[in-house]
Amino acid sequence: MANLADLKLSLRLDGDTDDALLKGYLATAESYIKNAVAEDAPDDFWTRGDVNDLANTATLALAATYYNNRQVVTTTTVNPIDLTLNAIIGVLRGKYSRYQEEGLTNG
Repeated sequence: MANLADLKLSLRLDGDTDDALLKGYLATAESYIKNAVAEDAPDDFWTRGDVNDLANTATLALAATYYNNRQVVTTTTVNPIDLTLNAIIGVLRGKYSRYQEEGLTNG
């Protein structure tokens, strides 16, 4: 999945002041995406070329959103839905369904 250097590049950050925070956002974003697609997906699904790039893009987008929206959330705060992220998760779910079908067909 995406790494700290990729996230810092996408955010145009220099230095290491926020590295611990960014690492946490990356881990949280990766966990969110994996759970949103398929909790039980094996590692070989995530490393497929057609899946890895999409998962990395989604992870970077979500981690960047976490970083850029560091604010206190109250009952009146409205956070917009990231339609791009949701679209990528939908594509990944479709790829996982096909991955499962391939396993059933080949196994």
